[in-house]
Amino acid sequence: MTNNNLENRVLKPNISIGERLKTFLFENKVMLVFVIICYLGYLASGSRADTVLNEVFTRISRNSFTVLSLLIPVLAGMGLNFGIVIGAIAAQIAVFAVVYWGLAGLSGMALAVLIATPLAIIFGYLVGKLFNMTKGAEMITGLILGYFADGLYQLLFLVLIGRVIPATNPRFIIDGGVGVKNVVDLTGTLKYSIDRVRIIDLALGLLVIVAVITAVRLYLHLSKKRKFTLKDLALMVGVGILYGITYIPAIERHLYVERINLIVALSLVLALFAIKSAYSIYKNRDGHDPTYSRGRSISIIVISVIAFALTYVPSIETLIMSVELPVLPYVLIGGLMAFNKGILNTRLGHNMRTVGQSNAVAAASGINVDRTRLIAVILSTVLACWGQLIYLQNLGTFSTYGAHMQVGQFAVAALLVGGASVSKATNSQAIIGVTLFHLLFIIAPQAGNNLFGDAQVGEYFRVFVSYGVIALSLAMHAWQRKKPAGSMMASLSQAGPAIAETEKKE
Repeated sequence: MTNNNLENRVLKPNISIGERLKTFLFENKVMLVFVIICYLGYLASGSRADTVLNEVFTRISRNSFTVLSLLIPVLAGMGLNFGIVIGAIAAQIAVFAVVYWGLAGLSGMALAVLIATPLAIIFGYLVGKLFNMTKGAEMITGLILGYFADGLYQLLFLVLIGRVIPATNPRFIIDGGVGVKNVVDLTGTLKYSIDRVRIIDLALGLLVIVAVITAVRLYLHLSKKRKFTLKDLALMVGVGILYGITYIPAIERHLYVERINLIVALSLVLALFAIKSAYSIYKNRDGHDPTYSRGRSISIIVISVIAFALTYVPSIETLIMSVELPVLPYVLIGGLMAFNKGILNTRLGHNMRTVGQSNAVAAASGINVDRTRLIAVILSTVLACWGQLIYLQNLGTFSTYGAHMQVGQFAVAALLVGGASVSKATNSQAIIGVTLFHLLFIIAPQAGNNLFGDAQVGEYFRVFVSYGVIALSLAMHAWQRKKPAGSMMASLSQAGPAIAETEKKE
């Protein structure tokens, strides 16, 4: 028996179905409890299924980007970044400036991004520096830092604007000329500026981006810094052909829309999963990758086919047909999910993963630990800033002093509800968590009203659950941190006889 086979035998022992089920239930206990709570709450609320489904997808488009911004710090071993509230503050400063200047639509949102992003980078740099000085206590540091930043933010909006920073527009400024009003209406300016982007505009934007990338690669080729491959040209030609197809009248009229029906989006996603899994099976047909699971790919294909078949059930089809999705927000969410997954395959991603496992090992490997952590915090802060822009334009109103207050807590709670932990989080856990967490937000008030005659009871319950989930996760993390030493000794004691027995046979 080779050393590799021996290692695989020791590190990947045969696990029974019962043990796998037990592990799954233990790791996803919070999510499963939440599923039960949401189901019981839905029954108690008496809400219409189509109304709930529409509201759930609205909230997914509004909040998912912010929750996904938490994943990179978790990868880098810094836990859950409660400091993303500082990214939200950067977004809100930019939104107020753009609205005050009277800019509107996608151009106004583009300016907001241009203003907010450098602010978020600066804020993220400062937060990262502080986190590097408080290693091991990043979560509590981020939480306190959020409150500190809120104090500075209120100083800016309550005292400096109108007194030091010139601002006189009575639509936004409090009577007396100092401070910003509690609520700023985004109607006619930035409201739905992202939600209303049409599919045809996205296609044109993709063509421009690919053209710019191709031009840059060609320039690098001519300057002998990079070889221009046939693949680069084929990508440009392919995207150009696809954009040319949009001028066909029968296709063109379907692209001048801002929203896409859920049944169409679901069909596309299921087809993508099935095709990707089939390609994985073909690519690994020789079995060279020991980490690849053929059964998992087959399962995804089967599930995709079954899910697509269920859309033909009349009651399900009617329900799904009632939901319309804004195109660009979901494209941005999908892009961020691809970024989170793709960064794992980069040198930076590998460094983050090594730092997340052990600072000492990373430093011994020649990785600049502080720099890697700093980049992770900056990325998370910038992404949270963009997520807050998506949130505000969809909400349509800007609560000047409250919009950012619970961004960190709610985003963290949503991620934990999806089955994530302080040390591990994935895209799928983020999306599941957003769905379940905000489903409870939708049904809790009506359930509280039906059960107790007071909708406020439901509000209290969901706030209790939010903080309860965070507290439970932190407690579990503290418990698991004490467990590895003992569990590792147990594993070694179990593995020892197996190794000895194998060596005797050889």
